[in-house]
This record gives sequence, structure tokens and C-alpha cells, in this order.
Amino acid sequence: MVKAQSATPALKHLRRARPIIGLIGRRTLGSLAAIVGASIVVFILLRLVPGNPARAVLGQFASDQAVESLTNSMGLNEPIYVQYYRYVADFLRGDWGVSYSTGEAVMTQMTSRLPATLELALAAFALAFGAAVVLALLSTYRRRPWLDGSARGVAAFGLGTPPFWIGLVLLVVFSEYVPFFPGPEGRLSSGVEPPPKVTGLYTVDALIALNPSTFLDAVWHLVLPAVALGLAPFAFLMRLLRANLRDVAGEPFILVVRSKGVSRWKTFVRHALPNAFLPTLTAGGLVLGQLVAGSVLVEKVYNWPGVGTLVTNGILQQDYSVLQTFILLTAVVYIGLNLIVDVVSGMVDPRVRTGSVDTLG
Repeated sequence: MVKAQSATPALKHLRRARPIIGLIGRRTLGSLAAIVGASIVVFILLRLVPGNPARAVLGQFASDQAVESLTNSMGLNEPIYVQYYRYVADFLRGDWGVSYSTGEAVMTQMTSRLPATLELALAAFALAFGAAVVLALLSTYRRRPWLDGSARGVAAFGLGTPPFWIGLVLLVVFSEYVPFFPGPEGRLSSGVEPPPKVTGLYTVDALIALNPSTFLDAVWHLVLPAVALGLAPFAFLMRLLRANLRDVAGEPFILVVRSKGVSRWKTFVRHALPNAFLPTLTAGGLVLGQLVAGSVLVEKVYNWPGVGTLVTNGILQQDYSVLQTFILLTAVVYIGLNLIVDVVSGMVDPRVRTGSVDTLG
């Protein structure tokens, strides 16, 4: 009898956790299927691009015998399913191939440049998400025409303008005409030594090393590219949260809370915002994945030493190893973030884990 009573709480916890476990299992299987599908599509499409990578590596004046020999050594003459099998097997082993254009291991190239891209993407996401929440709250709470109109105008500009063009305008205005921010000189000023590498993110490593001057210099170099990259995500998230807040603000339960004497601001922050926040949280995870993958052109504008230059050169030279690895890595990041957001949403909202409400993914 004692054993049965002691097992009862464990069974209750298991029953409560079962929907979450089921959600994690379903989303994980779906994510794995999406990654496999992405790898197949990328692998096939890259090989349908006109031209011979061996010819691109050796140059147009190379002999046919040299091109054929390099094609054989690259394995491009084998059946495509054999190439795909080797590609997946090598990728899972951590062997991402060798860059045809530089002769350097792709893993070395990616690991040396990816932290710069991640730092820029995270900074852009922090600016976009924070500004979106603040402006959506203010424009909905105050309901002043000039404030709401200004927020919607900025959002329309951000959604309709390419990030690289915004980057160029910001660079000309705030680096040339009003030299308040540094120009396209990378992650740090000339003469400033990078902090000891721990994470590869200069801002984080500078804080770990207790080096405030390097931290401030790294932040100063992040501002313009992060604003250029984060303006479009800010516009999307702000419009989404603003629309959800307006919908929730008209719900009957808000009137009930207000009738109990709760101030308008507390009602807005404690009751309206949490109910309107779930779609924004879901979209935020997807936006972060897009920022990691979509920073290529902004990096080029600001001479940012991320994966942008690497990918651009890979496209021009048909460097399969670099392009395949980058696209697959970004797909894994994007799908992985989507999986995390789905699980977190399921923990926050019971309707997601029971299947009555689905997320954006």
C-alpha cells in the first residue's frame, strides 16, 4: 500500500509530461526530415548549375586532361547518389571537405568566420526584438496618432528596403558626413587587439577578459551593421506584436481585469502582453535563423569578417564544398531554432502541445 501511494505522484508527473514528450518527439522527427530534405535539394540544385567546378578552379586556359583529372579526384564523375552518400557521411564525421578555390579545410574556414556572423546576427536580433516590443507597447497603449503613425512608417520602410542599401546609407551618413561611427573596418579598430578567444564573440570575450575598452570598441563597430541587418526583422516583429496586442486588448477578460481596479498599464503588461506574445516569440526564433543565413550582403558592405565573403567567393567560383556546408549549417540552425521555439511554446501554451493551436513552424 505504501509503494502504491509513493508511486502516485510519479505517475501524475509522467501524465503531465506526456504531452510535452510527445510534442518533442513529433517536432524532432519533423526537424530531422526537414534537414534531410534540405540537404538533398541543396546537393542536387548546386550540381544543376551550369559549368564545371574543376574548370573554375584551374582556369579557362587549363588543358582538358588537367580538368578531367581534377574532376575525377573531386569525385564529380561518380553517380550522384554516390556523391550524396559520401557527402552526408563525411559531414556527419566532421569532414566538410576542402575548398576547391583555396585548398583550405572548409571546417577551418567556417569555424574561424562563423563567430563573427553569429555576433552580428545576435546583435541585430537583440536590437530588433527589443525595439519591436517597446514600440508595439507604446503605440498600442498610448494610441496617439503621431506615435502609431511613426511606428508604422518605420516598419513600412524597413520591410520595403533591402538591408544592404540601408547599410550603405548608414555608412555614408554616419561614417562619412557625420563621422560618429567607424567605417567598414571590420570588428575592431586598427591597433586594437582582439580579446583572448573563448567564444569567438569579441563582445563576450572582452567581458570575460575584463577589458572594457575592447568591449566598447567591439560594440561601436556592431551598431551600424546590426541596425542595417535588424531593421526588416524589427518591422515584421513590431507589426505582428502590435496587431496581436490590439486584438487581445479588445477581449472581454481585459475588461474584467480593468473592472477590478487594476491600472491600465498593469493590465496591459501583465495580461495583454503575455497573451499576445506567443506568436511573436515563435516568429522571433525564425527571424534569428534568417539573420544568421541572411547577413551575407551586409557583411560585404561593412567588410565584416564573417562567412559572407567566403560564401560570395564560393558562389562565383562554384565551390561546392563551401556552399553545401554553409547552406546545410544554416538549415540546421534555422530548423533547430524552430524546434526550440515549438517546444518552448508548448510549455507556455497548453493548446500547442495538445495540437489545438500550431505555431508558425
